[in-house]
Amino acid sequence: MSAAPLFNKIALIGFGLIGGSIARAARAQGLAGEIVATARSARTRARVEELGIVDRVVETNAEAVKDADLVILCIPVGACGPVAQEIAAHLKPGAVVSDVGSVKGAIVRDMAPYLPDGVHFVPAHPVAGTEHSGPDSGFAELFINRWCILTPPEGVDPEAVERLRAFWAGLGAKVEIMTPDHHDLVLAITSHLPHLIAYTIVGTADELAQVTSSEVIKFSAGGFRDFTRIAASDPTMWRDVFLANKEAVLEMLGTFNEDLSKLTRAIRRNDGEALFEHFSRTRAIRRGIVEIGQDSAAPDFGRPHAQLEKKAE
Repeated sequence: MSAAPLFNKIALIGFGLIGGSIARAARAQGLAGEIVATARSARTRARVEELGIVDRVVETNAEAVKDADLVILCIPVGACGPVAQEIAAHLKPGAVVSDVGSVKGAIVRDMAPYLPDGVHFVPAHPVAGTEHSGPDSGFAELFINRWCILTPPEGVDPEAVERLRAFWAGLGAKVEIMTPDHHDLVLAITSHLPHLIAYTIVGTADELAQVTSSEVIKFSAGGFRDFTRIAASDPTMWRDVFLANKEAVLEMLGTFNEDLSKLTRAIRRNDGEALFEHFSRTRAIRRGIVEIGQDSAAPDFGRPHAQLEKKAE
C-alpha cells in the first residue's frame, strides 16, 4: 500500500465495470484520500452507495469534480464532450482530467476545447475488461498486468502525465504512452475489429432460419461461445467506439476482407497447404500473447468475476 495517496480526491463520473474497478483498486492500494462518484442513473447511484466502495456518492457531475485532483470520465466515448463542457467551470486549477475510452483521437477532439487553462488533460485507455457492466461488475484485480495507454496531447505538463502513470501503475497496470492517432490504429485491429466480427457472427447465427435458437445455444462450441461473450458487451459503448474510430476501423476492415478473400480462394481450390500455413502462423501469435502474460491458457484468465457470477446464479 502507498505511504501517502497520490491524489487527495478522485472523482469518478460514471460507475460501471471500469469505474467500479478503479474505485475498488484505488481504495485497496491507498491511492486516493477520498473517492467521490456519480452516475447518470439514480438507481446506479443508489447501488454504489449500497456497495460502500467509495467515500461519497453525489447527484451531479459538477458536484463530483469540485476540489478533485483527478477526474476520470468512465462513460461512453460519445458522452465525453458534453460532460467536459458541463464540468469545465467547476474544475480545480491543477487538476488532472482523464477518461477510459478505447478511442483517443475523438476524445481529444471532443474534450480538449472545453477544458480551461491550468487543467491537465491526459486521456487514458485501460486495455482491460469483461463483457459485464454495471456497478456490481467491477473488481480490484481487473488491471493487474494489463496495459493502460496514455495519449497526452502536445504541450501537456510532463509531471501531470507522470502522476497519472504512477496512478495506473499503482492499480497494477503496465503503462505505455503513444499518440492518439497511433493508439486508434492499433486498437482498431486488436480490439475494435474483433468486436465487430463477433457481433456479425452472432447476428448471422441468429438469422439462420434452418437453425433454431435452441440448437445454436445447445451446440455452441468453444469458438462460438467466445464470440457470444464478446458480443455481450455494452452496445452503447461499442456504437460510440465504431462511430468515433470510423476511419481506422474501415481501414482494418478492408485489410481483413482482403485476407478473408484469400482464405475463401484457398478453401474453394482445396489448397490445404495455404490453410495450414495460415493457421500455423496465427497459432504462433496466440502462443505469443499467452507467453507475454496478456492472457492465459486457462479459461477466463482466472478472473474473479467468473466465480462471482456463478454464485449469483
